[in-house]
Amino acid sequence: MTRLDAVTFGEAMALFIANQPGSLHEINQFTRELAGAETNVAIGLARLGLQSGFASKVGNDAFGKFIIDRLKSENVNTEHVLVDNHYQTGFQLKSKVTTGDPEVEYFRKGSAASHLSVADFKEAYFQGAKHLHMTGIPLALSEETRAFARNAQDFMKKNGLRVSFDPNLRPTLWKTRSEMVETINEAAFGADYVLPGISEGEILTGYKQPRDIASFYLEKGVKLVVVKLGAEGAFYKSAKEEGTVHGFKVEKVVDTVGAGDGFAVGVISGLIEGLPICDAVLRGNAIGALAVQAPGDNDGYPTKSQLEKFLTNQLQGVK
Repeated sequence: MTRLDAVTFGEAMALFIANQPGSLHEINQFTRELAGAETNVAIGLARLGLQSGFASKVGNDAFGKFIIDRLKSENVNTEHVLVDNHYQTGFQLKSKVTTGDPEVEYFRKGSAASHLSVADFKEAYFQGAKHLHMTGIPLALSEETRAFARNAQDFMKKNGLRVSFDPNLRPTLWKTRSEMVETINEAAFGADYVLPGISEGEILTGYKQPRDIASFYLEKGVKLVVVKLGAEGAFYKSAKEEGTVHGFKVEKVVDTVGAGDGFAVGVISGLIEGLPICDAVLRGNAIGALAVQAPGDNDGYPTKSQLEKFLTNQLQGVK
């Protein structure tokens, strides 16, 4: 049985980042990278020295081979990345911006990953992991991936293993807002840790204040809720403690994509290593701050030594 500190699953895609600013239809040259919220988390955990695994399905094509090779180069376990001979690997285009959020276009409908089903689920692989991290994206891709996600979550809970959940809302993937809210909350209620952004929390709970958003999930049995507040940091609440951990000052924001996944990396890794909640959230804020200062989805994610150096240099200013 493969032993992992954490496992996650979802859709990995080839990513083409514009080499110069401008609208996507005007760009002639792109740099190929890897994209996917869950792959970001798997890579981030691996860079911190944890044993992470990723479960998915890719096409038997150049993009699929690239994804597997790239994950292996990041020391992410790919034993559960299946190769599909019938469907292709998805990809996306992303613009280069000097300020604000980039323009992103997806080419993922009917992809191999969207056909990841319960029949593909390898119990031994998931049982060998201490922790499962989920996002709301697989719940929206297809009925097959939604069933896979529910099965994975139920399996981990039945085996007494921890589950974290990042809503990672993608409204364009859902038929209706009500279906999105109901399905995402169903998964959130079954998680140990829930990590919504403040705007996501308002959509999902109807509350605007971080404490009220957290209480909404705690009343449903969730053990810990951490609400991301952007540049202001994050608010956390459990049955026994709560608090706000302030963010780190960033001189220049290069690209915000992947910042939330980097935050999840920090919180999850901290909790796996047994850090106090406030310290785990502080780590999440730090990796989120590093992430927005780099162009790629996960380029800014640090190694353990890089993270420690950043915290040593910045912590006095945070306090």
